[in-house]
Amino acid sequence: MAKRTPKEKTVRPEMFLYKLVVRNKAYPLLVALFYAAVKVWLYNDYVVVLYTYFWGTLIGYLAMLFLKSLQWRQSGNNVDKNKMSTDGLEAANIICCASCGIAELNDNKLKECPTCDLVRYCSVKCQREHRRHHKKAACKERAAELWDEILFKQPESSHVGDCPICCLPLSLDNEKSPVFSCCITTVCMGCVLANRKREKQNKLQHACPFCRRPMAKTQKDSETNYIKRAAVNDPRALVQVGIYHNKRGDHQSAVEHFAKAAALNSVEAHHMLSVSYRNGIGVEKDKKQEVYHLEQAAIGGHPLSRCHLGCVEEGNGRLDRAVKHWIIAANLGDDDSIKALKNCYELEVVSKENYASALRGYQAAIDATKSPQREAADKAEEARKLCRCNACKLNRRRLERKFAEGGSCAEEAKNHQPEAGGLAQLRHRSKAGRRNRNRSRR
Repeated sequence: MAKRTPKEKTVRPEMFLYKLVVRNKAYPLLVALFYAAVKVWLYNDYVVVLYTYFWGTLIGYLAMLFLKSLQWRQSGNNVDKNKMSTDGLEAANIICCASCGIAELNDNKLKECPTCDLVRYCSVKCQREHRRHHKKAACKERAAELWDEILFKQPESSHVGDCPICCLPLSLDNEKSPVFSCCITTVCMGCVLANRKREKQNKLQHACPFCRRPMAKTQKDSETNYIKRAAVNDPRALVQVGIYHNKRGDHQSAVEHFAKAAALNSVEAHHMLSVSYRNGIGVEKDKKQEVYHLEQAAIGGHPLSRCHLGCVEEGNGRLDRAVKHWIIAANLGDDDSIKALKNCYELEVVSKENYASALRGYQAAIDATKSPQREAADKAEEARKLCRCNACKLNRRRLERKFAEGGSCAEEAKNHQPEAGGLAQLRHRSKAGRRNRNRSRR
């Protein structure tokens, strides 16, 4: 095959000017020549050409520098990526001290600003030297943003947690989630009822459904168990002992126990301390301490503290923050928060979408605490209360007659403990029928 002969290169005048002007950067030369030509054409004096050429060249260089500066500003002072090495990329990601510029390495760890995370320091000395340059306003704003991110984060579950036996979320109602003093464990009523049925079938001694230890027979025994656990700094036992001191009127000791439990990150202790600071029980009233403990309890997942915190924000005039608190508490299953959101929706403060999502979250939280065993326990508790009410109705007439005759019925009313179940109803009915028959015979 015949080889192809290369084409002859033709030099075009426009390409020659392009290479001369653009590639060789001959902007000043062109400006000087143009300026000299204008001078010759105007004055017809070739002596001035040297001066004009000098001034034209100077003006051209200044114009070139001005255009280059504009191009540098528009490009954002970017470095050519092809010329950047990998070492330069690694150096760009290294965190340095804001005062002395020491880089953070494996041996040298830098500490963040205690208020914000914008800057880091290698020592206390650098922090003090850089304090005048570190803007307090920006630091406080960043600290407030970080705190709001923590405060308004939706907790995964409430502070009561899950039942250790059935592993379902516990109800917020204390009557449906009793605490056993032997092991300081909260168990749902469904597991308690299942344990009672097992003990009745196997004829076993009544014991704790979790640790299988014998139950405390009296209130003093349970209090003794709480004191023993509080001696080893169990936060749940410290809270229970503080509640006992509150009932007896020793509010200062109660606050001391709550403070110890709060130092051990007890959410319930923070809530009790907020109540003490709000009402001035055992301590002086302090609004800042109340809000602080409410925020700590709300972060831990306490719905009631979250609801109270929303009420505080509403009183301060920040309704948007109050609505956020109520939505978070409603998603945990709090009744008061969903009522507050309903009132806000009626006043057109909360949108329909936010209120509907809060309702769905509230219903999901309530449904998560339901089970067949717990429903059976609730029915048994209702039957027991109904039986007690019927017994009290039958007993109230006898007490009224005794009081009319001049007797004292206060002690007898205290000692009256009607039996649970249908057997108590039959006994009261039989006594009432016997009493009516005796009256008819008379």
